[in-house]
Amino acid sequence: MTLIQQIITILMIVLGTMLTRFLPFFLFSPEKPTPQYVRYLGKFLPSAVFGLLIIYCLKNVSLLEGTHGIPEAASILLVIALHLWKRQMLISIAGGTICYMLLVQLVF
Repeated sequence: MTLIQQIITILMIVLGTMLTRFLPFFLFSPEKPTPQYVRYLGKFLPSAVFGLLIIYCLKNVSLLEGTHGIPEAASILLVIALHLWKRQMLISIAGGTICYMLLVQLVF
């Protein structure tokens, strides 16, 4: 990429990020109640996204070949245990990721 293309790319990323961050404040006034469909999406969309990520991450795991899904299963169990213990999403995600990477790189 040329320097001009790099600058344009960075500017477009900044514009997209700012638009997604500031647009809700322009669309929804603090004086009016938040529309019901937005509250519905805010309630159910995070769980749906996590479910989608779990399915995406496990779609190529074969229980009949290779590591038989042992690193994935161990990491999932660790994420569940950490979340039940600490109730901190970042600790759970980091713990599961570190566990998976260590198992794949050092054990399997």
